[in-house]
Amino acid sequence: MIHRHVDRYVQLHRALGKKFDAQEKALRQFATFLAGRAAAFITAELMLEWVGEASTSNAARIRFDLARAFAEFLRGEDPRHEAPTAGLLGRGRQRRPAPHILMPDQIARIVAEAQNVPGQAPISPLTYHHLFGLLASTGLRISEALSLRLDDLADNGLMVRCGKFGKSRLVPLHASTRAALERYLEVRRKLHDASDDFFVLGHGRAPTATRAHVIFVRIVRRLGYRNPTGPGPRLHDLRHTFAVRSLEACGNDQQAVLRHMRTLSTYLGHVDVANTYWYLEATPVLLRTIASAAESAFVGGAA
Repeated sequence: MIHRHVDRYVQLHRALGKKFDAQEKALRQFATFLAGRAAAFITAELMLEWVGEASTSNAARIRFDLARAFAEFLRGEDPRHEAPTAGLLGRGRQRRPAPHILMPDQIARIVAEAQNVPGQAPISPLTYHHLFGLLASTGLRISEALSLRLDDLADNGLMVRCGKFGKSRLVPLHASTRAALERYLEVRRKLHDASDDFFVLGHGRAPTATRAHVIFVRIVRRLGYRNPTGPGPRLHDLRHTFAVRSLEACGNDQQAVLRHMRTLSTYLGHVDVANTYWYLEATPVLLRTIASAAESAFVGGAA
């Protein structure tokens, strides 16, 4: 019976666009454990026994959070399933690091400096120049940009086929961004390699995300935007900056911001719009405007 519940639970999450592969494997193990105990229902005692078999404390927390969420799902249908108190084994997930929102002139200097990246082939600095420029102008994830193929530049935009949770989407492009990518492809197609990667280095393959991050950090340190040993702008901050500037463009109209949020969520490839609301933390002026409007509406309703 528990295995059938796992089937339904996994199908639900995949219908929401999640891969859920590692989670399914763990839940199958949990179901097998329960079957070995001849248990028709999840109990807190059995859950903690299974969690206790994990090899590390972090793995135990992951098991606990997954099994508890599964138990909550089943408990909504049958109260005989038990779900222990949340956070019983501590909180393993760290708070998201604060984004570094870059100024337009800083982005321009970063993209320009990328053309000076040393490489064994002329294509390498051009690749980083256009890669960073694309991230800044579209807000793509680095994994999405590096997964692009030569034929993904379509007439009506850029086809992102390898988004998070396996979701694909069409990203509209500004005319200047399209023109820059087309210029890059003119050089890219002269390479005689078998790869169909959009962005390539001298060996004919796309750079790794780690390599792109290293190059970016070297550039921002050279430009003085990041201390040699301290925190500072990261590659992912190009995406943060795009999202925040997009929200700021709505002005102080809180209704326009809230309407734009849904569109921005789809554009960025977020599964849940709640992930997009996080960017309001980096736009305190907008956050205060929305909070003020909400407070006024509440007071007006109370009156």
